[in-house]
Amino acid sequence: MPLSVAPRKNVQSGQKREELTSEGGERGPVSIRRHIQTPTLPAPAVYDGGALRIDDSGGYVHTAVLRPGGGLSGRVTCAARKQDRWSARVIMEERERFNLHLTGDIHAITAANNLVAAAIDARMLHEATQSDKALFNRLVPSVNGVRKFSPIQISRLRRLGLSTTEPASLTAEEIRSFVRLDLDPSKLTWQRVVDTNDRFLRKITVGQASTEKGHSRETGFDIAVASEIMAILALADGLGDMRVRLARMVVGTSRSGQPITAEDLGVSGALAVLMKDAIKPTLMQTLEGTPVFVHAGPFANIAHGNSSVLADKLALKLVGRDGFVVTEAGFGADIGMEKFFSIKCRASGLRPSAVVLVATVRALKMHGGGPNVSAGSPLPREYIDENLSLVTGGCHSNLRKQIEIAHLFGVPVVVALNVFKTDTEAEMALVCRLALECGARAAVPCHHWALGGRGSVELAGAVKEASAAPSHFQFLYETE
Repeated sequence: MPLSVAPRKNVQSGQKREELTSEGGERGPVSIRRHIQTPTLPAPAVYDGGALRIDDSGGYVHTAVLRPGGGLSGRVTCAARKQDRWSARVIMEERERFNLHLTGDIHAITAANNLVAAAIDARMLHEATQSDKALFNRLVPSVNGVRKFSPIQISRLRRLGLSTTEPASLTAEEIRSFVRLDLDPSKLTWQRVVDTNDRFLRKITVGQASTEKGHSRETGFDIAVASEIMAILALADGLGDMRVRLARMVVGTSRSGQPITAEDLGVSGALAVLMKDAIKPTLMQTLEGTPVFVHAGPFANIAHGNSSVLADKLALKLVGRDGFVVTEAGFGADIGMEKFFSIKCRASGLRPSAVVLVATVRALKMHGGGPNVSAGSPLPREYIDENLSLVTGGCHSNLRKQIEIAHLFGVPVVVALNVFKTDTEAEMALVCRLALECGARAAVPCHHWALGGRGSVELAGAVKEASAAPSHFQFLYETE
């Protein structure tokens, strides 16, 4: 797969020059960036690889992270340091590019999603206002006196149980079945999307212009990253696989109860064309020079909440047998981690070596019965002052369960305690002790929030050791 890269001397082995497509050294699919700091992982990260090389400059680690949407808060924190030879302004510009348009993947998803929505409404309008013959003439036009089915139309004929490839051989009833999807407006499952938080678009009425001849209906907009196309981008193994997955998307149900797909609408090929560049992961780097693939960002509450299969496989190729790949699973262990195992690992064929379960003292206090936190209100003192009772309750009620779930999948667990300035030594020691009692292989305080990579060297060592331990990964259920 062609990659796009901004040249840099220390981009290391595994990547062939013919696989790189320069886009001016500025940005693009798989472009290396300066001054983007690795985000604090809000959910378990899964490491896969052999031995991790650890030295003064940090280990050689590839990181695959979720793509933030313009309508959401980004997951990257940037900071200027005295030894950096680039200004804070440059760093901020790079951060904003990451959080906003980047290489335009989300715009491609928006265009593809809304193409499907437009095709649905146009098809319903034409079927409601035209005869079978007129529809057939539009769908299979005569060119120089000859009608021919397109490959996508032949696929529809096969789904209808028709083996012919000659338009003239269809009976009147077969023509009617071919040209009419007969979508039930009350059972459409596809909405338009936009990548801003515009609450007044949640429910709208379309078709009010006179040209729509009174065929109006209620619909709405979702946030762009909630599109099924985003989930497909994250699971696809290549352009061909993505094309097949796009074709299978169900957009609604016919009045007879049959599912109608993007392939039935005849748009799956156009969708693949719109997504042909978005399928390329974006290569960036942290402030400390660690390569990072940024690709895809499906919601975990409605999809699987993980970065792309392609980004992981490309990263595994680059790091080689002695490297590690850290891949993010969003929305917490109880969603992201389980969906990583049950969906992404099943789709990709990849198997994790270890789970890094990220915890914070403040979150554990909340799970332990701490007071509610309201946006805009002062943080309750329980989350600022030392409170060992709340920490203990959170470890026993939440952390223990997440460790148990990871063990059900047969994977060793390292608990990474993400340390902040309000955490006390007693609280940190308590979390690490209870994590070990709950079955974690290791539990390590991590100071990367303050110290960068140097603050997580102990975590890297713990992950290296855990990955060398026997792992008996297994799925908890069959798909059939």
